[in-house]
Amino acid sequence: MRKNRKRLGSSRRTPFSEIGGFRGVIIFLFVLSGIVSVLALTGSLYMLQIYDRALTSQSVPTLVALSVLAIALYLFQGVLDVSRSQILVRLGAKLDEQLAPLAHKVTIDMPRFGFSSAEASERGRDVDTLRQFMGSQGPVALFDLPWMPLYLIFVWYLHPWLGMLTAGGALLLTMLTILAEFLTRDKANASQRAATARAAMADAHTRNAEAIRAMGFAGRAIARFEKVNAEHLALQAKTSDVVGTLSGLSRVLRMILQSAVIGLGAYLTINGMLTPGSIIAASVAAARALAPIDLAISQWKQVVNARRSYARLSETLTAIDVPAPLVALPAPRGSLKVERITVAAPSTGAVIIGDVSFELKGGQAVGIIGPSGGGKSTLARGLVGVWPLLRGDVRLDEADLGQWDPDALGRHIGYLPQEVSLLDATVGENICRLDPNADGQKILAAAQAAGVHEMIVRLPQGYESPLGANGLSLSAGQRQRVALARALYEDPFLVVLDEPNSNLDAEGEAALTQAVLGVRERGGIVVIIAHRPSALAAVDLIGVIQGGKLAAFGPKSEILTQHTKAVPSVPAPEKPMPRPAA
Repeated sequence: MRKNRKRLGSSRRTPFSEIGGFRGVIIFLFVLSGIVSVLALTGSLYMLQIYDRALTSQSVPTLVALSVLAIALYLFQGVLDVSRSQILVRLGAKLDEQLAPLAHKVTIDMPRFGFSSAEASERGRDVDTLRQFMGSQGPVALFDLPWMPLYLIFVWYLHPWLGMLTAGGALLLTMLTILAEFLTRDKANASQRAATARAAMADAHTRNAEAIRAMGFAGRAIARFEKVNAEHLALQAKTSDVVGTLSGLSRVLRMILQSAVIGLGAYLTINGMLTPGSIIAASVAAARALAPIDLAISQWKQVVNARRSYARLSETLTAIDVPAPLVALPAPRGSLKVERITVAAPSTGAVIIGDVSFELKGGQAVGIIGPSGGGKSTLARGLVGVWPLLRGDVRLDEADLGQWDPDALGRHIGYLPQEVSLLDATVGENICRLDPNADGQKILAAAQAAGVHEMIVRLPQGYESPLGANGLSLSAGQRQRVALARALYEDPFLVVLDEPNSNLDAEGEAALTQAVLGVRERGGIVVIIAHRPSALAAVDLIGVIQGGKLAAFGPKSEILTQHTKAVPSVPAPEKPMPRPAA
C-alpha cells in the first residue's frame, strides 16, 4: 500500500532545513554576534583610556568625550543584542509554525505503527523544546563562542603572560563543558525514557479512570505511578546535580581566573611591564572571553534537551513519506478486491492475519464473523489502511490504495472503529470530519442515513452541540450512532464497520440495518465485523475468520448452515414455567 510513496532516505531532512532562508539567517546572526562581541570590548577599552589617558592628563574634556563615546557604543551594543534575541525568538516561532503540523501528522500516524500515545506526543513536545531553546540564552552562548579568540587576542596584546593565563582558563572551562557532555548524555536519555513511561502510565490511568474509580483501585494505580515518577525524578536529579556542580565549579574558576588576571597584572605593573589601566582592561576582557563557556555550561541541560529533540525530529522528518505526484483517480464505484493480504501487529510484529483474499462488487455487503482474537478487527484496519500491509494489495476498482492521495482516498471510505472516540468539537463537525466548508445538507443526510437525526436535534444546541473531550457528553450508544453518521458522510463507496451495534439498543440496530441497506442500494460496499447476529441482517455474504485465515466465504445462507459454531448467537429465551394446577 505504500509502494508508490518515496522516502527521502538519501536526502536527510532536518528541522532547520524546513525553514526557507534559514542559512542566511544563521550567517546574519553569526556576523551580528561578531559585531556584538567587538562592541563588548568597549568596557575594556574605556577602562584602558580612563586610567592611561584621562587620569594621567587630568583632562575633563577627554573624560567626557570618552564617556559619551562609551555610552553610545554600549547603547548600540544593547540594540544589537536585543535585536539578536528577538530574531532568535521569531526564528523559534517560525520553526514551530513549520514543524508543529508535521509533528502532529507524525503524532497521528505513530499509533498505527505500534507506538503509545505518550511516545507519539513526544514529537509535539520536541517542537516546543526547540522553540523554547531558541528563545533562551543557549543559542546566544553558542553564537558567542566562536568569537572568544577575539578577547584572547586583546588580552594577549596587553601582555602575553595575561593572554596565556586567560587561554589556560578558557581551556579548563572547555574541558568542563566536554565533561558535562559525557556525564549527562546517558543520564539525560534515561531521564527522557522515564518521562515517557510516566506519561504513558498517566495516559493509561486517564483512559481507565471510570473503572479505577468504580472498583476502588485508585490507590494502587497512584502507587504504581508514584514508583515510575520516583525513578524519573531520581534520574532528573542526577542530571541536574552534574550540571549544577559543573556550573558552580565553572563560576568559581571564572572568579579565580579574574582575580589571577588582576594579580598577575599588578605584578607586571609593579615591574613596569604593564600600565595600571591595562590591569582593569585585561580583567574585564578575560571575564568576557570566558562568559560564553560559563553560560554554555549553565545552559547545558537545555542544550542537551534541544539537541536530542533536534535529532529525533530530524529522524522523523527523514522517515516521513513524501508523496510522489499522483494522477487523480475517478471515484470508485465498481469493486473491492483483497488480494492475499498479510497484516501484523505494529507493536510486536506478530502476524495476525495472512493470505486473506476475497472480492466484493458494488451493492454487496459482507459480514465477517469468527471467534474473538481471530483477526477480524485487524482485517478491518488493513482494509482501510490504518495498519500497513506486510504483503498483498487492497484494490478499489483495480487501483491499489497506494495509488491514491490519502486525503482523496479518505473521501471514499467510511470507517467505524471498534472503540469509538469522537473529537472535541460539535456534533456537526464530527459528522463532516472537520470539513470547514461542509454542506449542511450533507451533514443532515449522513445523520438521517444513520438514523440519528432525531437524537441530535433533541440535544440542547442540536448539530452545534459541543461534545467535549472524547465525546463523553453522549452515551456510548449515541457516540456509536454519531460515528456511524461520520462513516456515512458524503456517501463513501467502501464502508467498514467494526462491531457497529455493540452499544446499540433495538432502535439503533434497526437504524444500522437501514443504513447498510442504503449503502447497498446506492451501489456501495459494506464490510461488517460482527459478534451479534442482528448486525448481519442486511448482508448478503459471510466471511469466517479463524486463526488469522479466511476459513470460508460465500452467500449468507450457505455459510451460516456450514459454520454454525462460528456464527454469533444470543441465548435463547427461557421457557415459561408451567402454571400450577388450580
